[in-house]
Amino acid sequence: MRDSKRLVSIFRTLSETRQQALLDYAEFLAGKEGAEVAAAPPAEPLAIPRPEQENVVKAIQRLMQTYPMLERNRIFHEASTQMTRHLIHGVEAAEAIDELERIFARQYQEHLDALKKDLLSS
Repeated sequence: MRDSKRLVSIFRTLSETRQQALLDYAEFLAGKEGAEVAAAPPAEPLAIPRPEQENVVKAIQRLMQTYPMLERNRIFHEASTQMTRHLIHGVEAAEAIDELERIFARQYQEHLDALKKDLLSS
């Protein structure tokens, strides 16, 4: 209960823009908590285009859908870092999203490399 009061107190001190960003981030975290994989993910990334106007939370959600084969826990730390850079350090959303796209692409390449390694060692 003490933490929720502290969170409300912090929330009230933020600008309207930062409040919305905090709510977006909370929704992202809540979605991560309830995420369950129902079926085997596709082997290839899905073709989900990047909208012209996109916030960082929506970009993370889009990239998670684009790369469903990746382990969310492996990406979560790096994605959270980009969210922090945007929210706390004032990095522009487009710059944070560009970096998120590089992170997901790199993680996908590492995923493919691991699959190849497993196949070769079998």
